[in-house]
Amino acid sequence: MESEKDGAWRWGKMERIYRKVCQLEWVLARITLWSMVVLIFTAAMARLLKNPINWAIDLSTCLFAWSCFLSADVAWREGKLMNVDILLKSLPWNIRRKVVLVNYLIIAAFLVYLIVFGLWLSYTTRARTFQGIPGFSYTWVTLSVPVGALLLLVTTILKVKKQLEERGNSGSRKALEFGE
Repeated sequence: MESEKDGAWRWGKMERIYRKVCQLEWVLARITLWSMVVLIFTAAMARLLKNPINWAIDLSTCLFAWSCFLSADVAWREGKLMNVDILLKSLPWNIRRKVVLVNYLIIAAFLVYLIVFGLWLSYTTRARTFQGIPGFSYTWVTLSVPVGALLLLVTTILKVKKQLEERGNSGSRKALEFGE
């Protein structure tokens, strides 16, 4: 049987790993976004100079897919996604918390669906080249779906965990917002 000290040590180690993954994700989200912008601008300038870079738009499409999922998780984790909570704010505290928890569970179910079928799609496209670029498999683009969904799922699970912990703390009446 595992002692509390061993469990706390493992949780602390997992938490440090998670923080490192979050930092890496933050950096990759910015790199993919800026690389996409630079590629599109460079391709436009090259086309203006009558020397087009045909592969730049295709590669920026791949970067866009990765940027979307990575940035979505960063925004979800930081509570910066847009939401419409007019109805939610008008509900009593107990019901509001339950609605938020149900929303998180629906989101988690959808993310599991994206992971499963994203992996299947990535596997089935492994032999296909992306936009005819030799040596660049379409799988690199489709992998953005299950990888991004997995990162979003971890964030959602942590949000559910936080909700359930706050539920046990009956004295806590701070404002509850869906994105936090």
